Amino acid sequence: MRIRRILAAVFATAALAGLGLTSAATATAAGSVTPASVTPGECTDGGGTIDRSTPVLPTCRGGMYDGQTVD
Repeated sequence: MRIRRILAAVFATAALAGLGLTSAATATAAGSVTPASVTPGECTDGGGTIDRSTPVLPTCRGGMYDGQTVD
């Protein structure tokens, strides 16, 4: 009887620890999604301005998409 209680406690602890790890990983992954490039409309709607002085591609300056290339 004592072994069952110990095993139940071990499994419960492992299950709760696993739940905590997966929740933390999901929260981290969901918060870090940024597109590689944005459209001019997305840049201005996000509060930024299009900086065309960059040598390769225009860049969004300020706002939600600061530093992203404008495609």
